[in-house]
Amino acid sequence: MLDLLRAAAARGIRIASICTGAFVLGAAGLLDGRRVTTHWSFADQLARAFPLASVDPSVLYVDSGQVLTSAGVAAGLDLCLHMIRADHGAAVAAEAARAVVMAPHRQGGQAQFIHHPAPEPDGAALQPLLQWMQHHLHHPLTLADLAGQARVSVRTLNRQFRAQTGTTPLQWLLAASLDRAWEILETSDTPIDRVAHLTGFGSPVTLRRHFTNRLGVSPSAYRTAHRRLGHPARWPPV
Repeated sequence: MLDLLRAAAARGIRIASICTGAFVLGAAGLLDGRRVTTHWSFADQLARAFPLASVDPSVLYVDSGQVLTSAGVAAGLDLCLHMIRADHGAAVAAEAARAVVMAPHRQGGQAQFIHHPAPEPDGAALQPLLQWMQHHLHHPLTLADLAGQARVSVRTLNRQFRAQTGTTPLQWLLAASLDRAWEILETSDTPIDRVAHLTGFGSPVTLRRHFTNRLGVSPSAYRTAHRRLGHPARWPPV
């Protein structure tokens, strides 16, 4: 099996592991010199076994190009969605997530181990708020808006968000808005200024800055490149 993996890597084939599958890739010599991850409880063992690899125990998955690694089984599903999205676009990845009844794609850098406390009387359960945020991405939401919707203070909201999602409210909102912009660009001819409005960025300049910071290309350039691959334009996705 190790010979097969080495031969596949030599041919440039993309290779991914889920959870402790990273140990197999390490045994094949495919982790050397790469940033990788595995289930948090095995991260130290992986680092000791393969000292030439840079093991990050805090993330859901790592895409280092040809070799991709993920944390536990659920993070492996996130990695699979990441690959689907990279190959076929946001709309196809969203449909795949719906088909297997899982949450939309999570970024690989999100915290691997998140404590989920029981809901508190002051409204610590965030699912209703997250759904509300998804349905109001076209508004330029502020921390005060989010705290008001959750009926908690801004300080409490930040604490609960960090505990339950591993990120801040505004970081989560930015990622959701960029995901929505990504999908609209892939599936429609909506003008860039309209895309900025629909995703809460307000102006094309703001959308362009955040989009470029995340993907390395402008919204217009991304759309052009995506169309060159022959993907159909449709909005909303079926």
